[in-house]
Amino acid sequence: MARLCRLAQFARIQSTWTGSMNVHPKVRPIRVHEGRFEPVQAALNAAQALQSGQVIATPTDTIYGLAALAQNREAVQKLYQIKGRHADKPIAICVGQIEDIYTWSEVTVARAVLERLLPGPVTVIFRRKPELNLEFNPGTDLVGIRIPDHPFILAVCHQAQGPVALTSANVSSAPSTLAVEEFAALFPELHSVYDGGRISDTEEARLGSTVVDLSEPGSYRLVRPGSARLRTVKVLEKIGLTPR
Repeated sequence: MARLCRLAQFARIQSTWTGSMNVHPKVRPIRVHEGRFEPVQAALNAAQALQSGQVIATPTDTIYGLAALAQNREAVQKLYQIKGRHADKPIAICVGQIEDIYTWSEVTVARAVLERLLPGPVTVIFRRKPELNLEFNPGTDLVGIRIPDHPFILAVCHQAQGPVALTSANVSSAPSTLAVEEFAALFPELHSVYDGGRISDTEEARLGSTVVDLSEPGSYRLVRPGSARLRTVKVLEKIGLTPR
């Protein structure tokens, strides 16, 4: 039922051009918001851009992100270059539904646990499956996976037909961003920027998702506290997982 509700949200996403902004003239943010009886054109356009090897900016449930298709080596390289991120630092993938987590990783917890955490501001880490691009995060046998609780990026993931590499929309080591104006300097490097408005008025949101390593059965390791630490730990300890 929850998934059906989210799919209904997707069908109400509308794309319009924003008014004048002091940004790069070739890349103007495309505002995405709910509107009655409108097609999912913005999400379709974003997914097509990803499939063609482009890098886009998108709102999530925590902060703005940069996205590329994880199975496309050149697109992932472009993503790293835009952020100025060191190649040794792994990037998480974003998927549209719980079933996709099983496609790309070796899940160690019951499905009910994943359903308690996701969609939401949590990144779960499992051992990767060989189906995931071997050149994506080649220095580790683990992969972080997100299902953000945001209708636009979920719609994009459903249409992209593959895992979406997702990282924060900022230059590496700079603060994460809650509004498109905060990363306008990156616009010239991006195919398109999707503006969901200011994501939050609290600085806590800049903490991003809570990252938890569940790759070892029976235990968990909190990699990054993020914005949902207390809720995540409560869910995991309720089912008997121990911290490591």
